[in-house]
Amino acid sequence: MATEIEHKFLVCNESWREQAHASQDFEQGYLCGDGPASVRVRIEGEQANINIKAATVGTVRAEYEYSIPIEEAREMLACLCVAPPVVKTRYWVRHAGHTWEVDVFAGANAPLVVAEIELNTVDEAFERPDWLGEEVSDDPRYYNHALAFEPYSSWGA
Repeated sequence: MATEIEHKFLVCNESWREQAHASQDFEQGYLCGDGPASVRVRIEGEQANINIKAATVGTVRAEYEYSIPIEEAREMLACLCVAPPVVKTRYWVRHAGHTWEVDVFAGANAPLVVAEIELNTVDEAFERPDWLGEEVSDDPRYYNHALAFEPYSSWGA
């Protein structure tokens, strides 16, 4: 089984931008609203994929991902999604031997900024950069699937 080991954090300042070495715009939508898995279609620049991820909360989940033609992804985003697409720009930031993914959300999820690190093992050590805030790996509201159905801007103060 394919497994993802990922920690998710809020970002507390903008100093990560100085270390960012690449970025990519993303648009992703979900083909189902609930169940044992989320099924997502995503366009990343000129590439597209479909992703199936166990609908569990935490740092370890089953995940499968497959490339699909970009035109088919555009059709799915336009016609098959059960919620508005999530739009974000992802930045890659190297820090202490790891690459962090910093997602800056747009639209209904702005101004949310979340950083993720994928690890090879559950007990792999990593250094927290100074721009990292609270860990939200166990808070389902911060998962992209949840943000599609209940955007950050709707949470209230």
